[in-house]
Order: sequence, then C-alpha cells, then structure tokens
Amino acid sequence: MKDAFLKTLNSFKQFFPIIFGVIFLLGFVIVAIPQTFYSTVFSGNRFTDPLLGALIGSVSGGNPITSYILGDEFLKQGVSLLAVTAFILAWVTVGVIQLPAESLMLGKRFAIIRNVVSFFMAIIIAVLIAASIDI
Repeated sequence: MKDAFLKTLNSFKQFFPIIFGVIFLLGFVIVAIPQTFYSTVFSGNRFTDPLLGALIGSVSGGNPITSYILGDEFLKQGVSLLAVTAFILAWVTVGVIQLPAESLMLGKRFAIIRNVVSFFMAIIIAVLIAASIDI
C-alpha cells in the first residue's frame, strides 16, 4: 500500500509541472486569442472540422492528460465535438514533431506509415464518434 502511494505521489510530481504549464498557457491563449477565432476556424462543417482538428493536433503533439484539458476548453469555446475528437486523437497518436526521433529508433518507413495511418484514423474515429451520438 505504501509503495503504491509513493508511486502515485511521484507520478503526480512529474505531471504537476505539465498540467500547471498547460493551464498557464491556456489562460494566456484565452486572453490573447478572441473567442470568435475558434468559431471562425472551426465553422461546424462536418468535412473540414475533423481535418483541421487532426492537422492542428498532429503538429502540436502532446500527452493525453493535457489534451483533455485543451479539448474541454475548445468545447467551451464552441468548437464541435467532431473537431475536438479529431484533435485529441491526432494530438496523442500522430507525432510530426517527434517524427525524426521515431524514424531513427523504429525506421523511417515504419514511422511515416504509422503517422499517416494514425492521422486518417483520427479523422475516421472522430466521424464515427460524432455519428454514434448523433451530432
């Protein structure tokens, strides 16, 4: 029991700076970017929203915990669930920024194929999720 508590505490210590940084950055972005920006970029179009969400998520890249915080903020700004779902999936599974390191470790061909497949799957899964809850 004590070991589990210490592991949990250590995990919290590792994630706290990341979560704090994301919350700080979100606060800055909320103040710096007008609320109308999101509704302009994400127009609610069922074809462009998941594509844009996946593109932005692919380039941004990050861990799941921060993607949930960002996704919630996007939803509060009026971005469609379709776009947010594609964003979160691409954010976690596609790694444009990490592609050079992944290519060195796993091979260029594998890294490119994995990222391309993950990008398109993010869009497909976002569409399926939105369709399943009838948005």
